[in-house]
Amino acid sequence: MRIQYKLEEKPPLPQSILLAIQHILAAFNGIVAVPLIVGGAAALNHENMTFYISAAIFCAGLVTIIQTTSPLGIGSRLPCVMGTSFTFVGPAVSVVKQFGMGAMFMATIFGTVVEIVASFFIPAVKKLFPRIVTSAVITLIGLSLVPVAVDWMAGGVGAKDYGSLSNLGVALFVIIVIIVFISLKNKFLRTTGVFLGMLVGYITCILLGKLNFAPILKADWFSFPMPFRFGFSFHWAPLLPFIIAYLVTTIETIGDLTATARVCDRSVTEKELKGGVLCDGVGSAIGGIMCGGANTTFSQNIGIIGLTGVASRYVVTIAGIILMILGICPKLGAVIATMPLPVLGGAGLIMFGMVASAGMSGMREAEPSYRNILIYTISVVCGLAVVFRPDILKNLPQMLQILLNSGITTGAIVAIILNLILPSEE
Repeated sequence: MRIQYKLEEKPPLPQSILLAIQHILAAFNGIVAVPLIVGGAAALNHENMTFYISAAIFCAGLVTIIQTTSPLGIGSRLPCVMGTSFTFVGPAVSVVKQFGMGAMFMATIFGTVVEIVASFFIPAVKKLFPRIVTSAVITLIGLSLVPVAVDWMAGGVGAKDYGSLSNLGVALFVIIVIIVFISLKNKFLRTTGVFLGMLVGYITCILLGKLNFAPILKADWFSFPMPFRFGFSFHWAPLLPFIIAYLVTTIETIGDLTATARVCDRSVTEKELKGGVLCDGVGSAIGGIMCGGANTTFSQNIGIIGLTGVASRYVVTIAGIILMILGICPKLGAVIATMPLPVLGGAGLIMFGMVASAGMSGMREAEPSYRNILIYTISVVCGLAVVFRPDILKNLPQMLQILLNSGITTGAIVAIILNLILPSEE
């Protein structure tokens, strides 16, 4: 889709708020899922779990604002939504079971040194990511999220009505509504089509009796962040898995920033990559201090930019402000958390497909050669192999499992290695 609002343009405030809510809806499940999993492993009581989730939402908003505004050179000034990263779930769960929440957050803080240092060597790192490599990574970002969207469409993994006709019907209805809105000539309706599609889907689920209001009624009205609420407990053992996780997110962040710039119809600069990776590190340190967890760029939101044509960073800054408000008011956050998964799945399937198509488009623009076709094909299928069959890694050493458990990272590593070792066709 043609860009409707460029990076530095500001849509009218009411429209910007709706556009910001679109980004929040796409990211919210991912933001709250990590504290739910880690907090469950730590057997947190209701009070501490509520605090942990709220802190994660608050930190996601704060770091999103830093990423989009770049105070003191920290941040890319690209429209990237930040949030808690699934890459850290494995290390975090193992640490909280052995050493407790305090040790997990200390490892989160000290591990950021790796990513912060890496941000100052972006020129060297960028040489590893020519057009053909970034195209493969962007394609994988989109395709690796498709199974997530499909599970959402079906009602969520483990749901009793998984794959029911009513769930699939709602998802299909949302897809149709979004297509109708983004096909209209009216600029406002076209750019807010994802939000309006989700809103129609939300109302439809209320009418069908598919909405659970209990979490809204149980949620607290206010929950304020408190640094180091879970105490201090430093151990050397948890540092290694967290260092590996930060190396993984560095690669993923470079891919996300490149993809974001791509759907904004431009190329990413070294300054933006440096600021974006630095924001990842500094933001994760903030997340560790405020007990919200490590933060990184969210791939889900890239599709919204490609689908709506709204590349304005101010819209995502507003999304960060709203997330901070939701973080101190769990009652409001619970309203968004009740968004039925089939509604998210319908929107997600379109958005993630848009990201994949951006990567495929970049591949076509790369130098046409048998070498590049090999790099692109092999790296994408290797990444998808991990996405579709993650058990393929179960016999590898734990360090390699952590390193390769993301299809995006696996594909990126394969693409980088092939680009370095395959001889040029000149």
